[in-house]
Amino acid sequence: MTTKLSVNLNKVALLRNQRHVGYPDPVAAGRTILEAGAHGLTVHPRPDERHIRRQDVYDLATMLDKDGHKARGIEYNLEGNPFDDFLTLCRETRPDQATLVPDAPDAATSDNGWDVMDDAVRERLRPLISELKSFGCRVSLFMNPDAAAMARVAELGADRIELYTGPYADAFEAGNADGQLALYAAAASAAVEAGLGINAGHDLTTDNLPSFKAAVPDLAEVSIGHAFIADALWMGFGRTVEAYLEALDVRRDGFLYSANG
Repeated sequence: MTTKLSVNLNKVALLRNQRHVGYPDPVAAGRTILEAGAHGLTVHPRPDERHIRRQDVYDLATMLDKDGHKARGIEYNLEGNPFDDFLTLCRETRPDQATLVPDAPDAATSDNGWDVMDDAVRERLRPLISELKSFGCRVSLFMNPDAAAMARVAELGADRIELYTGPYADAFEAGNADGQLALYAAAASAAVEAGLGINAGHDLTTDNLPSFKAAVPDLAEVSIGHAFIADALWMGFGRTVEAYLEALDVRRDGFLYSANG
């Protein structure tokens, strides 16, 4: 399966927000990243607008449509905790995918998946998923690698899961990733059996992506922000896109990027 690369622009916006000068511009960054071969863009607006602002969400949607990216199959992924304002953004911009994340408004980053075994959580999510799908959004739930939870996700009407890969990244860095990879492989297998697509994101890098992709061959999409922007400081956006496509063994323009060189 070809795994698509969606680049999260939050850190571009965070840098922009440190000054009043208006740059770097997330829209310009997104355009450059797509021209280099990425398959989509992700933004995760938070209520305090400390990085992506509401206006960025609208401006990126306009750029994708105006530049013809939507017509070419480029996807816009809007992720966040589904408070009322998030639903409004989805309703008004119609992203291709809405990724629901259970993070608190003041969370530094998303660091846990939904507990879909909890009755109250399921009752909250079910109508939200239905409403988002009525806008034409594919719905993905941010999930820990819990194989037993995947059937419950499918019952709620979601289309995909996004596996929270922070624990895998930590284990990879420590040199003992095998146990974590087994958990993710089992969760992915259960998701496929339940009819769900599989996305992944959090602390994925060019170093740890090849092993993860090998363990989860049905991986449809990765969403990468922090590591991508950090790499781009040294390599630039174009070469960084190429590096992540190499790590995913993704074909582009007839050429197979290989993670093995």
